[in-house]
Amino acid sequence: MASHADSDSLPTPTTPAGRDGLDAILARPGHAVIGLDFDGTLAPIVPDPEQARAHPDAVPALAALAPRVASVAVVTGRPAAVAVEHGGFAGVPGLEHLVVLGHYGAERWDARRGEVSAPAPHPGVAAVRAELPGFLETFGAWQGTWIEEKGRAVAVHTRRAADPQAAFEALREPLTGLAARHGLIVEPGRMVLELRPPGMDKGVALLEYVRETGAESVLYAGDDLGDLPAFAAVDKLRSEGIPGLLVCSGSSEVAELADRADLVVDGPAGVVHLLRSLAKRLSQ
Repeated sequence: MASHADSDSLPTPTTPAGRDGLDAILARPGHAVIGLDFDGTLAPIVPDPEQARAHPDAVPALAALAPRVASVAVVTGRPAAVAVEHGGFAGVPGLEHLVVLGHYGAERWDARRGEVSAPAPHPGVAAVRAELPGFLETFGAWQGTWIEEKGRAVAVHTRRAADPQAAFEALREPLTGLAARHGLIVEPGRMVLELRPPGMDKGVALLEYVRETGAESVLYAGDDLGDLPAFAAVDKLRSEGIPGLLVCSGSSEVAELADRADLVVDGPAGVVHLLRSLAKRLSQ
């Protein structure tokens, strides 16, 4: 695992494809998209998602990097406006090239306009929202399990339960059935099961955005199972001749992501170090 030491040295990817991706970003930064998850990547994981805030050095690092690349895209399952608020992204000089693709790309906030654009919500979300409390009670959900309202999705968290993993496993299949009855899918994460509309995930959002911008290289950093589709999107772009770098914001909870990454860094502090180091290299 790469360290986030005080040095501004740029971490070296451990795979040839990752090194090619980094080289392409460094060679033509104005044609590169930097894609970043929010929770666990730019913001430390906390027991209450409403208390999550970007790492204190994240915005300065992004503001230094963003003017030197085609775009920085924060790709998150959160509502775009919530990610903007918790990230502190609005009105920051240097972040004019930043977009937030919220709800897995169903919403977009563009720093230039400062507005969120989005389609109408899926009707199944309202139906699940109404049914979920009684449903959890029927299945004897562990004490400490709780529901997070996400606007275009709803999530069931088990991190506060006495046995978070057992609660997660016990609820996964029943919630998948509930979601299917209302035309939704379940997106598992780190001690959270999110019920949301099908057809959009971080991979679809990233792929569409890279193609929209005409980017010639891409970096994506994430920490959770929901980031695997974005990793797959970068693999697809690589197969089409667009170099990419896959970064895992290190977590022992999601070994699968670390195994597929070209570079593993030490959580949000490590991501910040990477962004700051990349900005410094590009300023030379």
